[in-house]
Amino acid sequence: MFALIVRFYLRDEVAAEQFDSLVAETVPLIRATEPGTLIYAVHKVKDAPLSRVFYELYESREAFDQHEANEHTKRFLAEREQYLTGVRVEFLDSPTGKGF
Repeated sequence: MFALIVRFYLRDEVAAEQFDSLVAETVPLIRATEPGTLIYAVHKVKDAPLSRVFYELYESREAFDQHEANEHTKRFLAEREQYLTGVRVEFLDSPTGKGF
């Protein structure tokens, strides 16, 4: 398995709404076309309205690479930049716990 957490820092409330719309357009395409994407969870952060956290779990590094190569992901990666003040990506070791 291959996992990461991404925290996005959004410019302002308008940017947050537009970012959320971009996410809403992208997630159904991930769900429909990426069998190797096991979890793609997007969270608003309590008490931090200009932050979003993504938890992504892939069946393998190859599944992640395929996710990154898809046109909907490329579009998301390109368009998100206009809404952000920063981003933090953390790659995780293999998960342990319930369901793994």
